[in-house]
Amino acid sequence: MSGRLSVIGLGPGEARWLTPEASAELDAAEAVYGYGPYLDRVPERDGQSRHASDNREEIARAGAALAHAAGGAKVAMVSGGDPGVFAMAAAVIEAIEAGPAEWRGLDLRVVPGITAMLMVAARAGAPLGHDFCAVSLSDNLKPWEAVERRLRLAAQAGFAMAFYNPVSKARPWQLDRAFDLLRAELPGTVPVIFGRAAGRADERIATVPLAAARGDMADMATCILVGTAATRIVARPGRPDLVYTPRRMDAARPERP
Repeated sequence: MSGRLSVIGLGPGEARWLTPEASAELDAAEAVYGYGPYLDRVPERDGQSRHASDNREEIARAGAALAHAAGGAKVAMVSGGDPGVFAMAAAVIEAIEAGPAEWRGLDLRVVPGITAMLMVAARAGAPLGHDFCAVSLSDNLKPWEAVERRLRLAAQAGFAMAFYNPVSKARPWQLDRAFDLLRAELPGTVPVIFGRAAGRADERIATVPLAAARGDMADMATCILVGTAATRIVARPGRPDLVYTPRRMDAARPERP
């Protein structure tokens, strides 16, 4: 079967964050599928068809792209950040698993990109310098009770955390609930980093203590990083503070000069 489907991570948004491999796959594609706002990031190319769909149509989008590729075309599926992190790679493979046998014979390529938590972490310093986990706060595909259990256990285990999909119009209360759960497990001084549109021209990065973190500080364009009891803030006169989590669990806090 000569068709190919490439699931491509666009990174945080600007062209400078796109990998050379991703650019090459987009150049080679005869058709590009994706959620509308992500597809808008891809420059139009002569002779290339574009197929936009809504955010909650992942499986239908994946099936349409796979069927197109099964006809012999070179197809690209674009995804924000990295396609394997709460994004389209899993949806495409889910569709392959449930779909016709011919889809399993397709040339499938997953092209990585810079995911939001890594961009926010880089802007802040190194808050993910020790063990960490990523949690989607959306309860569209799992019950909210599972989210709460994972947050409690991650906090008790000493993981730094990255929150994806922190709020939406349909669930404006959940982020505040998540912060309440964490305040029951962690010191109020733990740094919380709000990274909105990280890597784009309108990015905003703010760090507040867990005791002061609120749900209205974020929207769906925000990725949130929560440190651990060991996470530190290094103040620098005239420069932004650095937030980092020491690599060693038993790292001694240095004396101030």
